[in-house]
Amino acid sequence: MATKPPAADIDESLVRVTRPKKVAVGVPAVLHALQIANEQMGVTRSAQTLLRVNQKDGFDCPGCAWPEEDKRHIAEFCENGAKAVAEEATLRRVGPEFFAEHSLDELRAHDDWWLGQQGRLTHPMVLEEGATHYRPISWDDVLALVADELRGLDDPDQAVFYTSGRTSNEAAFLYQLLVRGLGTNNLPDCSNMCHESSGSALTETIGIGKGTVSIDDIHETDLLIVAGQNPGTNHPRMLSALEKAKQRGATIIAVNPLPEAGLLRFENPQTVRGVAFGGTQLADGFVQIRLGGDQALFQAIGKHLLEAEDAAGGVLDHEFIAAHTSGFEAYRQAMNDASWPDLVAATGIPEDALRRVGEAVRTSKATIVCWAMGLTQHKHSVATLRDVVNVLLLQGNIGRAGAGVCPVRGHSNVQGDRTVGIYEKPAEAFLAALDREFAFTAPRAHGFDTVEAIRAMRDGRVRVFVGMGGNFVSATPDTAVVEAGMANVGLTVHVSTKLNRSHVVTGRRALILPTLGRTDRDRRAGADGTVREQRVTVEDSMGAVHSSRGRLAPPSDDLLSEVAIVARLCELVFGERGDAGAPAPSAGTTSTDRGLPEHGAVEPERPDPTGVRHPRNVPHADWAALESDYALIRAHIQRVIPGFDDYEQRIDKGRTLHLPNGPRDARTFATPDGRARFTVNPLEYPVIPPGRLLLQTLRSHDQYNTTIYGKDDRYRGIHGGRRVVLVNAHDIDALGFAEGDTVDLVSEWAGPGGAVEERRADAFRVVAYSTPRGNAAAYYPETNVLVPLDSVADVSGTPTSKSVVVRLERRRDAG
Repeated sequence: MATKPPAADIDESLVRVTRPKKVAVGVPAVLHALQIANEQMGVTRSAQTLLRVNQKDGFDCPGCAWPEEDKRHIAEFCENGAKAVAEEATLRRVGPEFFAEHSLDELRAHDDWWLGQQGRLTHPMVLEEGATHYRPISWDDVLALVADELRGLDDPDQAVFYTSGRTSNEAAFLYQLLVRGLGTNNLPDCSNMCHESSGSALTETIGIGKGTVSIDDIHETDLLIVAGQNPGTNHPRMLSALEKAKQRGATIIAVNPLPEAGLLRFENPQTVRGVAFGGTQLADGFVQIRLGGDQALFQAIGKHLLEAEDAAGGVLDHEFIAAHTSGFEAYRQAMNDASWPDLVAATGIPEDALRRVGEAVRTSKATIVCWAMGLTQHKHSVATLRDVVNVLLLQGNIGRAGAGVCPVRGHSNVQGDRTVGIYEKPAEAFLAALDREFAFTAPRAHGFDTVEAIRAMRDGRVRVFVGMGGNFVSATPDTAVVEAGMANVGLTVHVSTKLNRSHVVTGRRALILPTLGRTDRDRRAGADGTVREQRVTVEDSMGAVHSSRGRLAPPSDDLLSEVAIVARLCELVFGERGDAGAPAPSAGTTSTDRGLPEHGAVEPERPDPTGVRHPRNVPHADWAALESDYALIRAHIQRVIPGFDDYEQRIDKGRTLHLPNGPRDARTFATPDGRARFTVNPLEYPVIPPGRLLLQTLRSHDQYNTTIYGKDDRYRGIHGGRRVVLVNAHDIDALGFAEGDTVDLVSEWAGPGGAVEERRADAFRVVAYSTPRGNAAAYYPETNVLVPLDSVADVSGTPTSKSVVVRLERRRDAG
């Protein structure tokens, strides 16, 4: 039986620091995963559950989005995947009696780890304005309350609808339909804070906001550059793919400010070599780059390739460049003009070392560049990623085996959510198809992204906030501003599996709608009374869609799936079928055929018995039928979104539906001129003021985004605490501190008016660590408070969480 949840927070003043590890996974990882699984699920439930993870007849891991091979291991999960499953499949419960016992003020005093450790939510709960405790509420009453609030808005833009990356395709598609049916595109999501810079750069340069490689390409590549990414913690199953690539002769170069154990040596616990013979050295080279210097690195590679071409020829793929690209001559001139001393200053890497990386690229037969948040969360991130594409285009490394761009997504369906419409700036083609399918006119004006949504809440322009999964308060930048913004909202609604900070930092009224998780069995009764087991689908980081079906009994009989919650809201907001009994549209049927208004026309408002305004321009569907049979939702997706042909058949029996990818499949590029674009990007990199450090926020190994599994970071040698700041030993000395000192972190940012704004995170222990001079690192969400809301990446609007200027201040109570 699982242990009881903790009664108190861990005392982080007792944090212990040891040497960082130089090897990842191995037997210790297996033992740690099993320990946490046993604590949360018990032995029998752990075995039953973990053997279903990522299996063709099982459920998709609720952790990362790394793809599976067609042939599966019996244990197709990693250490952090096992932790994610254990957290969701826990036997711990948070029911009405928990909320009766704990006031809101008491819950606010606990940290994210303690809140998450309490267990699964079991009943809908409401916090009335001025109340001190949540109380239970029925599903009928809670959904009617939400629907009434939405129908009563003066302007649909007064509502914000956030989505985390674990929502299924089916739930996400219905969710965006609900939002657009209300008349807004306010659909911020976690992509805005993570890979938005990737999507912006890739859409502009190659015409698609996704990567262009498959798992087989990873195995077959000649050179793999892993930049700004820590797969050992964030995507551990990627290590198996890298090991296979190494065994086939690939070279791997790691580019990161911190040495990460997962890219040094990998002990694969599923092989004899990994368990008994020391595993596999993965990285052939480690480029310890300064924070924000990645653009300079890729410009250095491009400059080296062009110089080598001028010297001896045979470097560039001239045929590919001529047939499939534009802008090459301007890029060539820009790289000719680039200064090696500037590139050295920006990266902190000597010229000869930069040229060695360039030589590895020059001699490679096929190159892949993988990246994550280390490249996407800077002011100049989009420019950096354009320069990544430039380097790959020079040698034709787009659209051939073993080559391409590989942004490695985090949440398990963050890419799928965007594919099915979770986006504040939807394409016209998508909206037009949505209009045809559901006989209404979707709004065209762009909505709020995450940062814009926070600004609107701060300014009192949001009456309703709905979060479909996730932990918005802890995940977002500028924590104090976010919390104050939440307090301005009239009603906050969170669809969640577990307790988190967003449930205790609320609007004037707050609702918790507990929902099924990936591991839970989902059975729905159809109109004929027959109960059928449902499956959902997800898209991995490489554009492959597959089904997921939970097998565990839900933690409460009083839970609804995300699909059911959204479908019932649609029925309450739009009417039983969106139009007083009108049939749901079918393929090839127009609104005129069905006696409905022409697309683009809005009928007058009709009277409503509740007295609430209810416009006729709403999507038309049989919401009850969609709740009962998710295959009907997939049929709608198939008709709206290209690439989902024969959706149901192609995911049957564990099969994978590979979505079309023009650059990968046929070297076709959906850019204005139909060609991949070389771009010219002025060199940018952070300049650190004297006496200051440039801070990056990052995850610990016992963490997945805002979900904290424990207070250890085993690979970095941190035990029993998270409030630590990793600093170069020379910087510690130069700044007048000693290792082990307790300091406050104070961020400094010159706002639009030029005045320097300061933000503070208190009581961090200084830890000497291998990081470039002038750079530092600390864990989020504890340091999200330091990230200014208005400090965002150009073009993408992503918060600059990897380049925060800070100073260290000695704690007054530390003498």
